[in-house]
Amino acid sequence: MTEQVERKRTLDVNEIQEIIPHRPPFLLIDKVVDTDYATYVEAIKNVTINEPFFEGHFPGAPIMPGVLILEALAQAAAIVVMANPSNRGRIPFFMTIDEVKFRKPVVPGDQLVLRIELIRMRSTSGKAKATATVNGVLVTEAILAFMIADPLKARG
Repeated sequence: MTEQVERKRTLDVNEIQEIIPHRPPFLLIDKVVDTDYATYVEAIKNVTINEPFFEGHFPGAPIMPGVLILEALAQAAAIVVMANPSNRGRIPFFMTIDEVKFRKPVVPGDQLVLRIELIRMRSTSGKAKATATVNGVLVTEAILAFMIADPLKARG
């Protein structure tokens, strides 16, 4: 990633892919709208009817699966962690997901605003407060704990 991209507070999908290892169809972040690359990120996930999971969840009454909202939040957290040059080439993994609350369903046409605030960061692990809102209304919240591993060590 170039110095110019690192200084930006917004990122498009191509710049996001320079930071985290996720790729379509499993890349769930469309853009970053604000970040300080150290303690927080605010990202966007546009939820469209074209999402492949809506075909089976649920036909006639599509709702975004809660686990995918959590995955989008985790990817946003990965942006904060992986933007640190010392973590480049490493892989972020969930350790725990605590205090999860799904407050409202997310449906096609919604725009998820994903906000991550780091609570604690160490060299190989961290914890973050994660919230997802739609039109300013809280839809999901959780505390995410994660580890950062080298690719070969991740295999065990």
